[in-house]
Amino acid sequence: MKKNLIVFALAITGLLMGGCAKVPEAEIAATTAAIEKAKLAEADVYLQAEYSALQDSMGAINAEVEVQKSKLFASYTVVKEQLAALQVRAAEVEVNAGVRKQEITAEVNALYTQLQTLAAENLALTEQAPKGKEGKAAIEAIKGELSAIDASTAEVFQLLEGGKLLAAQAKATAAVEKANAINAELKAVIEKYGKKNK
Repeated sequence: MKKNLIVFALAITGLLMGGCAKVPEAEIAATTAAIEKAKLAEADVYLQAEYSALQDSMGAINAEVEVQKSKLFASYTVVKEQLAALQVRAAEVEVNAGVRKQEITAEVNALYTQLQTLAAENLALTEQAPKGKEGKAAIEAIKGELSAIDASTAEVFQLLEGGKLLAAQAKATAAVEKANAINAELKAVIEKYGKKNK
């Protein structure tokens, strides 16, 4: 009887020991580090939705770890699979953040070049514009606007150099829109004036 009791006790102890699976601390640390690397690549700035999804997934995994800790027979098999998948996703987001930054930089550089071209063209158009009483005042106002665009163009370059890509992109886009509007306005006035004097 004692022998059976000892065997039973050992069996129960074995089951309990087997049921006490260890929290996958190393995997959690590695996944947290992968998400941190994505943040260092500025994924939280340039890929906000993807970065938030990483954080949400990590939060869900941490919640599941707590659930498993409270169980008599914890199992971290699914958690380990989720952590491995999340590490892969975090690495992809890190790479994609770098790609997105390169895309924005290329876009801002193209807009910067476009601004320089428009600045030269708009200046030439102001010289061709009619210079009557009203025309002179209008041209002076346009020249003031062109100076403001030039100042914005200089700021775009500074923002780009400072790594503030989204701010540079927004400023460059607004400046190009304004420069294009002035360009169209000047061309329309010159064309109208040209037809009048034929």
